[in-house]
Amino acid sequence: MMITLSVNGRDHQVDADPATPLLYVLRDDLEMNAAKFGCGLGQCGSCMVLVDGAPVVSCVTPIVVLEGRAIRTVEGLGTVDDPGPVQRAFMEEQAAQCGYCIPGFMISAQALLERTPSPSDAEIRDALKPNLCRCGTHMRIMKAVHRAAGFMQTADAGATTSNGEDRR
Repeated sequence: MMITLSVNGRDHQVDADPATPLLYVLRDDLEMNAAKFGCGLGQCGSCMVLVDGAPVVSCVTPIVVLEGRAIRTVEGLGTVDDPGPVQRAFMEEQAAQCGYCIPGFMISAQALLERTPSPSDAEIRDALKPNLCRCGTHMRIMKAVHRAAGFMQTADAGATTSNGEDRR
């Protein structure tokens, strides 16, 4: 069955069983490899993506429920040459040890910062609860989320002129 998925602002025609989990379509059909297979049960967060701005575990989300919805992966947050604020903050804070869980953490952080521009430590911890890291880089991840919040606030402040007009 042909299903149209909107991933990172581009429509993709996918010929797959409607029950196929999004993770497999992203990795196998669309060659987007940031989301990782961790547990396959939706319990570790390694496969997290944004769907209409909310974090969703892609390993248990069938593609049939995603048609017409905006899907964003880590690849959609920025590029190698121009990383997005969350990506840049995670690199600068060296938040990754093995790196396997980091895409899920980045997605959860992005969702949090889009709805809460200046989160408290408690809000960050709550937003990151679905994500597991076995390497123990949680403190660096916390610092990275705070740093990303600062980057995003600076970018938003720079997007307006002195008289309040939007430059974007």
